[in-house]
Amino acid sequence: GLGDVYKRQIFMSTENNNNELYNNSIKILSDLISFKTISGEDNNSLINYCDDILKKLGATSFKTFDDEKKRVNLFATLKAKKPNGKIPIILSGHTDVVPVSKGWSTDPFKATIKDDKLYGRGSCDMKGFIACTLAFAPIFSKSNLDRDINFSFTFDEETACIGAPLLIKELKKRGFKKGICIVGEPTNMKIIDAHKGAYEYTTYFEGLAGHSSQPHKGVSAVEYAARYVNKLIELREKLKDRVPKNSIFDPPYSTLSVGGIFGGIAHNVISDKCNVKWETRPVVKDDAVYLNAELDKYVNEILLPDMKKVYPESKISKEIIGEIIGFDRDEKSEACEFVSSITGDNSREVVSFGTEAGLFQEIGISTAVCGPGSIEQAHKIDEFIKLEEINKCLKFLNGVKDKSIQN
Repeated sequence: GLGDVYKRQIFMSTENNNNELYNNSIKILSDLISFKTISGEDNNSLINYCDDILKKLGATSFKTFDDEKKRVNLFATLKAKKPNGKIPIILSGHTDVVPVSKGWSTDPFKATIKDDKLYGRGSCDMKGFIACTLAFAPIFSKSNLDRDINFSFTFDEETACIGAPLLIKELKKRGFKKGICIVGEPTNMKIIDAHKGAYEYTTYFEGLAGHSSQPHKGVSAVEYAARYVNKLIELREKLKDRVPKNSIFDPPYSTLSVGGIFGGIAHNVISDKCNVKWETRPVVKDDAVYLNAELDKYVNEILLPDMKKVYPESKISKEIIGEIIGFDRDEKSEACEFVSSITGDNSREVVSFGTEAGLFQEIGISTAVCGPGSIEQAHKIDEFIKLEEINKCLKFLNGVKDKSIQN
């Protein structure tokens, strides 16, 4: 929770000091920030915190876990009191945050309010949205709901959406195929209706170690990794030639990026191990298929046979870190229409970053990305969310409530 100093800062901040809903959302956001839910780490404490809030309001819920039960997704439902056929709403957010680098001017895991901004890791991406939904949940629970309101909180979105597919699989199993999903990534409450896919891989090279004075007796994993990287760069240029007509993205073609090469122990040792981290952001799924087929062909027909000439036990293997499918524009999107009818903003934008939206879309749930804060602050030192964005989100959720009660 917050110390007394932070409490005073919050309750004195802006003109909202009499607004219980606003103050509650700030309190919850501050609590959420204090959970160090860096991707790959245990997020059970935060999920239990969210589950407790919702269960006390009468929500039913289920959890889905990773293999170690270390990381968990939560799906909670406030049931309609008078269902009348309206499709359910899903308010969706990820609970993980990216790691913290040095240079913060405040404690990244302690909410700090300064100049009408709330600082803290995850404040913008995307605990701000989760806090707003939890603060608003008591109002949903007291309302005469004529449709279900669902809360979907996932793990490890920042590492190629590892958590959400487990949740989606369970929803599918339970027959959850129709609904409106609002993914609350930071968009300044603007509607995002499309983004590229995001496919992440690590390719491993295993050769034969040796002394650098006799290179013909070893197989350098680093050198074969370098040849692989050259192939990636060559294919990156070919992706530009595959740009679809009327592409809505910037840049308009599929991109490819090499994140790092890791291998070698000394100047005079032939390295037996190396790995390359790389990713592609396809505008269409076919580009990812093409890219992987070309790479596999290059490995199997050229690189690996070369390595095995010297050392038959040589290996090249590719690990899929995550394959986030793209989020496709739907000209008749029920979710976008729903959000527009509340915000009054009919504009639609696309982004270059990935989200969980395509996963919901894939099982037939109409989806829009719309949430408080700006992506410009995400993943940065001194990440913040403007307090006015919290208010905008709460106002939006009030609109969701108005469209989900018996008139």
